[in-house]
Amino acid sequence: MTFPGSTRTQMVMGTPVSVDIRTALPRRELAPLLDDAFAWLRWAEKTFSPHDPDSQIGRLNDGRTLEQVPEFVEVLHRCDELREATGGWFDTRIDGVVDVSGYVKGWAVERLSRALASAGAVDHRITAGADIRVRGSALPGRRWRVGIRDPRTGSVRRMVFANDLGIATAGAGIVLDPHSGIPQQTLSSVTVLGPDLGQADAYATAMYAMGPVRARQFSRELAAREAYETMIITRGGRAASTPGFAEYGMPARLAG
Repeated sequence: MTFPGSTRTQMVMGTPVSVDIRTALPRRELAPLLDDAFAWLRWAEKTFSPHDPDSQIGRLNDGRTLEQVPEFVEVLHRCDELREATGGWFDTRIDGVVDVSGYVKGWAVERLSRALASAGAVDHRITAGADIRVRGSALPGRRWRVGIRDPRTGSVRRMVFANDLGIATAGAGIVLDPHSGIPQQTLSSVTVLGPDLGQADAYATAMYAMGPVRARQFSRELAAREAYETMIITRGGRAASTPGFAEYGMPARLAG
């Protein structure tokens, strides 16, 4: 099937990133939009990489002079707010080292999604590893369809259908318990759905670090106070989700 728009995939932030625009824009407009999209993501990678000593994060950790970058201040401030909101389970400062990786990829993709919509590309899907942002329609009158995979087995556990949603899954990489510094190994994955992908990313990371008991309790509290729904998969493969999660889709075996 031929779709309107254009798609491009590049390696950014250590993962393949795909930008799929379905809005029927002229070709002369689509190429610059995609150029700008990946330029923004590469800028975010260069600014926030914990592995680049010349990034802003690298400079901060080495105690060197920082450049005046408003987005850098914004991200650090938002991470501090999320630390408070999660009772310290989302923490970018461990053993004196700052690493905002649990938030910044989702934040960068969320910012990109808003920029694309403002530029007229209102129908798009951005996939950055386990962080996904959909907006508008996949086809006229048809919502985007996203398979939620268990990072450890690769199996699709849930199909999500949405027109405007951030989807973040934690579990593919190493997540440390911020209180002990020990990698969390009691869950397979945590997926959070919500209106802001950066926040969903941070909440998924925090709940993965919490372990099953605390994560389930926090997910219920989060759903009650904010528009974020959660699915938790244990190491044994059992899934538990907040009631609102079901509104977005169905188990993969029923979705066809």
